[in-house]
Amino acid sequence: MAEDQPRSVADIRAERNALQSEEDAISFVRRLAQGRLDLVRDEQRRRASGAEQPSASLTERLADVFGQQHGGGSARPPRETNVPSDHPLVLELDEMCAHFQFESMENLDDASLDELGDALALFEKTCSKQRHDLFERIDALTAELVQRVREGGTGAVVKDK
Repeated sequence: MAEDQPRSVADIRAERNALQSEEDAISFVRRLAQGRLDLVRDEQRRRASGAEQPSASLTERLADVFGQQHGGGSARPPRETNVPSDHPLVLELDEMCAHFQFESMENLDDASLDELGDALALFEKTCSKQRHDLFERIDALTAELVQRVREGGTGAVVKDK
C-alpha cells in the first residue's frame, strides 16, 4: 500500500488475520519439529544410559515421549489450525528429516544422530524467530485497532506509518 493512502479498519483486520494464519502454520510446524527433536533426544538419552535397542517402533514410542511434561505453552488462545501437507515449511521439515534419516534414527551412528538433532534444533529456532517477528507485527496491528476504536469507532481510516 502506498504510504499516503489511508487504510480502513477492515484492511487492518484482514492484514492481522493473514499474519495470524501465517503464525498458526509456523507454530504447527515448529511443534512438529519440537516433537521430532524430543524423539531424537530420547534416543540420545537411551544410548547414554546404555539401555538396549527399544523393542517398540518409533510410532509406538511417540505416546511415551510426548506424554512427558514439557512446561506451559503460549499465553495466546489457541485457534483452529489447518496446515496443508504441502505447506513449504512442512515440506522443508520432511525433506530435512528424510535427509538425516529421522525415521530410522535408531540405526544411525551417534555422530549422525547428533547431526539430526542439531538440524532439528536449528529449524525449530528459526521457526521460533519467525513466530516472534509475526507476533510483534500482529500485536502492533491489534494495538492500532484498539486505538482506532477508542478514537471514534471502526469507520475511520488510518494512514500507513
